[in-house]
Amino acid sequence: MKKIIGRRDHADFPKLALENVPIKIDTGAYTSSIHCDDFRIENKVLYATFSDGEKNSKNTAKEISFTTFEEIKVRSSNGQLQKRYQIKTDIKLFGKIYKISLSLANRNKMKNPVLIGRKFLNKKFIVDTDLEDVSQKMKHS
Repeated sequence: MKKIIGRRDHADFPKLALENVPIKIDTGAYTSSIHCDDFRIENKVLYATFSDGEKNSKNTAKEISFTTFEEIKVRSSNGQLQKRYQIKTDIKLFGKIYKISLSLANRNKMKNPVLIGRKFLNKKFIVDTDLEDVSQKMKHS
């Protein structure tokens, strides 16, 4: 059965050691993306630095290495085609762990460090744009 999710929420990313990260649900986006402070490739290993989404919180930055990743092309909201790296990881919502593919993007100027697109939402969630923090409210009730 599909769960109802609102337009914004918070999620944990256990493999990235990130908790309570603000996420934006975007049914107009096909793929999902996460803010990455910095990344580099050395000897076929992707090193990416993530933070918890709090502005100016360099002390929470964590570098994580990925031996499995791919390069994809994503059409940004302004219509430009961008090359991005995509990783596979876990996301925890409503107390359940799901697999998710995330492209690495500079979302510094965005309100939410994570954008969740249709590819992940499909067959799992129904979006109610009147709601926010549905999973958080369930966690605390």
